[in-house]
Amino acid sequence: MVYATTTTTSPARKKVRVPDILKMKSQQKITSITCYDASFARLIEMSPIDFVLVGDSLGHVMQGYKSTLGVSIEDVAYHTKCVANSLKTPLLVADMPFGSVGLDDLRTFKDAETLIRAGAEAVKIEGANSKICAQIKVLTENGIPVMGHVGLTPQSVHALGGYKIQGKSSEAETRLLEETQRLQDAGVFCVVFELVTSDVAFKLTSALKIPTVGIGAGLGCDGQILVLQDMLGMNSSFKPKFLKHFAELESTVVQALQSYCTQVCDGTFPEKSEL
Repeated sequence: MVYATTTTTSPARKKVRVPDILKMKSQQKITSITCYDASFARLIEMSPIDFVLVGDSLGHVMQGYKSTLGVSIEDVAYHTKCVANSLKTPLLVADMPFGSVGLDDLRTFKDAETLIRAGAEAVKIEGANSKICAQIKVLTENGIPVMGHVGLTPQSVHALGGYKIQGKSSEAETRLLEETQRLQDAGVFCVVFELVTSDVAFKLTSALKIPTVGIGAGLGCDGQILVLQDMLGMNSSFKPKFLKHFAELESTVVQALQSYCTQVCDGTFPEKSEL
């Protein structure tokens, strides 16, 4: 389907749901993006994006934190509500933040419930140890779809020793294979691979019955995800190897602000015709 660049409304599309993402495995590439507010959600609604993630990356993008560890369930729920107000067609997934998973079963269920009530249609959970997978199984068996996340898991950044590429050794590859199999058995409908070597990501994608979505994990995944503000080039100084700037909005916004300030100060804005 071709989308005209001049239209202000998107062509009618079928609502994307969890079974639709599952069916895309090996049939078509899955497109996904992060979003944290209603304004950008409105623009995403005009595109063919398949699913939107309200990621705990909002800690970096919206709150200015150096990691995602300071993001609370209330933060994610708030931004999920904002996105849900404008987003109608793509599947809406929300991140379970640090501390929500792996410790207390009741807290995990309550936090997932909070995000679903905020408008999420699925939740994403980092990690794949036996405790986490048991909690995922409880969620999926009680009607809460779960997306997995392995490789670089930012909530475990201190344990991983920083933001490093995963899967370089044979032992790491074996561990990732075991983790993804556990997640599949627990009932996740999709797995995010973050900063996993491209050859390992391809092998894991081929071994799984569920789709995979990569960020910094090469072309072998069933789909891709990027942080919206990153791919729009809103921070020109942040460009890791895997990231492509599809726009350069930092310079566009700064130029617009400079022009506005100039016209206010020299008295050319507002013009008489604008009063």
